[in-house]
Amino acid sequence: MLHTRSVRPAPELPEPIAVPWTMKPLSSAKTAIEHLDNGRLRMSIEHDVLHGVTPAMLVWWFRNLEGDVEIEGTRHSRYRVWHPRDHVAVRYHRLPPGGAGPGAVFHIHEVLARDPRYVVNVLTDVIRLDEGGFAHRPRRFGLHPAAMDYTFERVAGGTLYKNSLTVGLGLPRPLGFVNRAMVRREFDEAHGRAWLLHNVEEVGNLEHFLPRLFAGAG
Repeated sequence: MLHTRSVRPAPELPEPIAVPWTMKPLSSAKTAIEHLDNGRLRMSIEHDVLHGVTPAMLVWWFRNLEGDVEIEGTRHSRYRVWHPRDHVAVRYHRLPPGGAGPGAVFHIHEVLARDPRYVVNVLTDVIRLDEGGFAHRPRRFGLHPAAMDYTFERVAGGTLYKNSLTVGLGLPRPLGFVNRAMVRREFDEAHGRAWLLHNVEEVGNLEHFLPRLFAGAG
């Protein structure tokens, strides 16, 4: 997602939630940062297998981000538990008749690494959600300057989850200078590395609470 920058602390950032597990390290996943030939920046991740999590659970999860989950006898926002340090809030800004699938608009608010330079506070358009994957496109000034794409594959013991964030517009190569300027100003490699760690941590957290949450919703 394209993130808004700030030089001030984020006063809205709540205190971290204590969870009874250790978040996965960056080294648990295969990650890459690439500069594409039209100036875009692409971060990609192949996560460690999500044990006990199925693609059907992931579809349910993205359709039910709002609400609570109980952790050690205390109820917390399930979105905040998804990343207990960095997440602030999520809401469904718009839902089509079929629910939080293609055509939905999510409002996502988080602060990568709790760093005020890396505040996310965006509306994003969902273009895909099924057992093969999820995709959404953050909005800014009527454009979609970033693309989030996920794939889910059922494997022995769980799900192989891959995702990517591509920053920049779908411009022809001669206009790549526009994207290169955007990347320098809005989302450089340091920002990308913060996103990679954040995403490895949040995806890894799902195996600790999603199977139980999904079973209780049935």
